[in-house]
Amino acid sequence: MATPVLSSESASDTASDGTAESAVAAGTPASAEATPKRRRVRRADLAAIGAYVMLGVFVCLEHWLDVSNRISSHLPSDHSWFEWLFSHGAYSVRHLENPLFSAQQNAPDGVNMMANTSILGVTLPLAPVTWLLGPQVTYVLYLGGALAATAATSYWMLSRYLVSSRAAAFAGGAFLGFAPGVIHHANGQPNFVSHFLLPIIVVRVLRLGEPGRWLRNGIVLGLLVAYQIFINEEMLLLTALACLVVVVGYAIARREQARAKWRSFVSALGVGGGLALLLTAYPIWYQFNGPQSSRGLQDGVFHSWGEDLAAYVTFSRDTIAGNAAVEQTIGLTEQNSWFGWPLVALAVLTLALLWRRSGAARIAGVVIAVFTIASLGPRIRFNGTETELYGPWHFISDELPLVEMMMPTRLALVVTAAVGVLIALAWESVARADLGSAPSAAVARKFGYAAVALALLPLFPTPLPTRHVESPPAFITSGAWREYVDADRTLVPVPVPSNVHGLATLRWSALTQHEFAVPGGYFIGPNAAGDGIFGAPPRPTTMLMYQTMSAAEVPQIDAEQRRQALEDLRFWNAAVVVLGAHEQDELLLELMTELLGPAVRVDDVWLWDVRQQVG
Repeated sequence: MATPVLSSESASDTASDGTAESAVAAGTPASAEATPKRRRVRRADLAAIGAYVMLGVFVCLEHWLDVSNRISSHLPSDHSWFEWLFSHGAYSVRHLENPLFSAQQNAPDGVNMMANTSILGVTLPLAPVTWLLGPQVTYVLYLGGALAATAATSYWMLSRYLVSSRAAAFAGGAFLGFAPGVIHHANGQPNFVSHFLLPIIVVRVLRLGEPGRWLRNGIVLGLLVAYQIFINEEMLLLTALACLVVVVGYAIARREQARAKWRSFVSALGVGGGLALLLTAYPIWYQFNGPQSSRGLQDGVFHSWGEDLAAYVTFSRDTIAGNAAVEQTIGLTEQNSWFGWPLVALAVLTLALLWRRSGAARIAGVVIAVFTIASLGPRIRFNGTETELYGPWHFISDELPLVEMMMPTRLALVVTAAVGVLIALAWESVARADLGSAPSAAVARKFGYAAVALALLPLFPTPLPTRHVESPPAFITSGAWREYVDADRTLVPVPVPSNVHGLATLRWSALTQHEFAVPGGYFIGPNAAGDGIFGAPPRPTTMLMYQTMSAAEVPQIDAEQRRQALEDLRFWNAAVVVLGAHEQDELLLELMTELLGPAVRVDDVWLWDVRQQVG
């Protein structure tokens, strides 16, 4: 987020650099005076980016210790899904197939990738990396890189448009890139740490009113928005809502300036919106009307996910001050705020001290108030208890277009952005305060720096926790499966993957980069009524697998169940059914033998060749 006061690159450079104005006043060419300063600025910029990169590596440290066999211990299902997505991008480029759809999961129906978090803006450009290094390495490289890149673009925004102190910009950028809510999503959801375009988009929105540049500004904004749609549509929507609050607030506070700029602003906004729509019209149509598209999510489950008020003053699990036990009471959904009480106190104090003299602080305060309230969901929760008080989402229909899939708690990520601005402003106000030259002034300044540092120190992230995951069977990785599975057939892993079971078997597809299709999977698709559900509509055989695993006992199998198993295999166009190492493999082997007859041991798997039975 940036202050709308500055409207051009030159204005920001003069404000933050400070050398141009003094050089002109002294009658000296600005370039000559500014060169040493600019060199120091460049070194500071490089040092900031380097620190962010090192922090990104540190956060992903446990992954790097054994990148092929480590997976997020908090969100293993999402981690597996995103590995699969990186393989999808590589597969689409290699085979020149439509990346908006995949037939390699949920065979034979497939998956609408635009209706899921497919991050095509990332997976397609990184296809060569996935080909060479595999989706596990691409996943971790991108995860750490996205965290660092978000911090870097936030630093750029703050240092060029808001504060003159590079240290202030560094502190704000570090928080925006590695805030507790962002690190929470780094546990398996790289799409919600991919915020590196958002600071640039905010800056471009706030520059739309520049006179004489409406066409250029509109084109640049349109291109950025179009690209962000292929990274994370939900965060783009949240950014648009935040920009709306900022622009309206600016128009109310500075009516004369707003009146002078509105024509350029509207013209540029029209160009940007039109260009973005032109570039993304077909993918967006495909998302809502293409094959395997759906409306909302059954029962509007996401609308109940509001942020607990107590979470704002609680330390996040993934910080040095955090306590994992507390998430059992107030962290039941997502941890999108979790600032800890020292940072909340600093933000309140900063607003109180800067409200009268900083337009940026006032705008940040308004954004914090609006989006804190908006994040509370349909019922207000406090310290893990749902109260009788209605939240704002109680009055919003579950079927409202665009927001039907939104989670109220994620609006707290906008609060995070505004708090990052306040951190930079707090540091800047200490650095620029006129305290005189007395020794007490130096002590006061150090006290101010310490207050900011002590509010941030407890939020220093810890390495993302991981757990060991077994590699796919050698039968899969060696390519031995090719002898059995033709291009038009599927390989049916046991258990068939879903959003609950069989995620290890979904990784077979991911780590072979989609060389064979599988039934089931981890995605959002339509049920018979067209409502969104998690995973594929259940087939009788998959339900029998899951029920057997839950009961830890093989039920009595009759002729009808055997007939239905063959019918399901025909529906999936199966070539082979494969059971690898699994914590319940003996149970599953007994079940599948009852259904399909004796299995054959091939390499390190049990295999049922069903080509003749299926036809």
